[in-house]
Amino acid sequence: MKNKQSMSNLADFSSRLIAWQKIHGRHDLPWQNTQDPYAIWVSEIMLQQTQVTAVIGYYAKFMARFPDIASLANATQEEVLQHWSGLGYYSRARNLHNAAQTIMDDHDGKFPQDFEKIQTLSGIGRSTAAAIASFAFQQNQTILDGNVKRVLARHFVIEGWTGTPKIEKQLWALAESLVPKQDMVAYTQGLMDLGATICTRSKPKCERCPIKASCQALAKNKTKELPTSKPKKTIPQKQTTMLLILDGNEVMLEKRPANGIWGGLWSLPEISMEEIASEVALGRFSLEVESEEPLESIQHVFTHFKLEILPQPLSVTNRTRQTNIPNTIWLPIEEAIGAALPTPVRNILLHLKR
Repeated sequence: MKNKQSMSNLADFSSRLIAWQKIHGRHDLPWQNTQDPYAIWVSEIMLQQTQVTAVIGYYAKFMARFPDIASLANATQEEVLQHWSGLGYYSRARNLHNAAQTIMDDHDGKFPQDFEKIQTLSGIGRSTAAAIASFAFQQNQTILDGNVKRVLARHFVIEGWTGTPKIEKQLWALAESLVPKQDMVAYTQGLMDLGATICTRSKPKCERCPIKASCQALAKNKTKELPTSKPKKTIPQKQTTMLLILDGNEVMLEKRPANGIWGGLWSLPEISMEEIASEVALGRFSLEVESEEPLESIQHVFTHFKLEILPQPLSVTNRTRQTNIPNTIWLPIEEAIGAALPTPVRNILLHLKR
């Protein structure tokens, strides 16, 4: 009897969510109220691992500079990274740029509608492809981003870390079973809105939830326990020295390798904590410099490690700078701040202006 009652309560999961979204959901975000797959795609990539509030400003500037697929494809990677600078996870920008070029070359400049073909584009996984297909092409595809995982794990009491293959497979099957036959856009947006505004990571607003009547976590007082936290690992601590090489009002920047942390961005040259800054400046860049007092160290946290950065100012004393050193550039500090830089490097340069 209990199981039948439970199934009955869950039968209108999607209809309650759709009805709630149409009245109480978010309707005026910059990438909403459009069926342009490009605009939706850019927003979905930016929203991967980044909060809506942080994305809005970047999205507006990015779309103003790259209003369509062709303009993005024809831009240089450096231009794209410059407009992404500060948003983090820079591989997203490189993938976006690469995918735009693929669309121009292989799809006649038109974003593909076929769900499988969408997933072949760089940086687009199953859930992101589903969001694009749902919003742009009204296809009945299933999303399973972090917000949706949290909603489902709580509502159906799915225990275990959602990042494990077993639990993720279970959640995908569950998500697919709940997809409605109509109102797919409102349903998909409703899932996102519910996770972002009501069923939040901490202090969920259960009293306002449109599906609280059938939420098993609420009934069993398990909303704080679910979803199960990722098993904790000790995050390694790394250290580096960044050379702040100054010649008057100009600073030297060095381009990082295309792959890896901050790939393709301009940065300050790095050395190990054991190396002597002035010797590296002379040996690597043929610059005679005078070391100044190091600036206060900066802590920057990546997904898998923490990085302590020690900015070491160096003043150039010989006036004959080498101009042919590969992957380096001299820029006035004001101009350098606007370049495609990692956030901590920009913060170091901003400190010089104070």
